[in-house]
Amino acid sequence: MTSEEFTLYRKKLDKTQKSLSKLLGVSLKAVQSYEQGWRAVPLHIERKLLFLVVNQRRDDPAKRKECWTLKKCNCKKECPAWEFQAGHLCWFLNGTLCECTSGQEGKEKMEICRQCEVLTSLL
Repeated sequence: MTSEEFTLYRKKLDKTQKSLSKLLGVSLKAVQSYEQGWRAVPLHIERKLLFLVVNQRRDDPAKRKECWTLKKCNCKKECPAWEFQAGHLCWFLNGTLCECTSGQEGKEKMEICRQCEVLTSLL
């Protein structure tokens, strides 16, 4: 995640740097450093921030599309996204079975998920 994206999402949440730092469980200096580009945004902070943006009470939850529907998944019943009824949060979960990210974890998975229609449709 770039510093510009981090700032954009903070503004989408309508949060100050200080209030976002509390939500993310990091210091104010860390948030300032992410926005200035002095420090890279760690993966766990990126995922928390995107989780907050996606789950903000601004959209009708019925508009959320489940990953197994968008991807026409054949193995959904074995996937954690299905098990926890979190098809719109598949990018947030490890161990998902989507053909494009199966076997991928951490940074590699998020690089793929950033381009996926499941996440991009929510942002």
